[in-house]
Amino acid sequence: MKHIDPEAIHTQHGCVRYWSDLKHISKINRVQPTLAEKIMWDKYLSNDKTGYRFVRQKPIYRFVVDFYCSQLNLAIEIDGDSHIKKKSTDKIRDKLLKQIGINTIRFTNDEVVNHPEIINQELLPIVSKRGVSEASGEIENNAKLTS
Repeated sequence: MKHIDPEAIHTQHGCVRYWSDLKHISKINRVQPTLAEKIMWDKYLSNDKTGYRFVRQKPIYRFVVDFYCSQLNLAIEIDGDSHIKKKSTDKIRDKLLKQIGINTIRFTNDEVVNHPEIINQELLPIVSKRGVSEASGEIENNAKLTS
């Protein structure tokens, strides 16, 4: 059985709490996305491109995740150069999110900016209800979801 940190769950509403200070940080991050975050949002996650609703810079517990889908309980993180020294911290963060039922997928800035085939191969089979053409990265309407 999973250990769930009781501080993470709002007992009256059954939803995940977040530290109030993170709300301001997430707003700033939404206005000033990195190049990789902008590409991920514009090309893959915005405007219901996957059939699921994603939000950007979502406060969850004591973290802000780059992208989050509540229907899938999925967090998507885009790791910049600063994460090279933070791998152990990222593992702990991913573990805490997993304890409250949220899976995390991580991509590097380089993967998002320069290697869209990696996004097509790893992310799109999980999130796409309609499918995405690997060659173009554009949504196809008649492909089926693979889980």
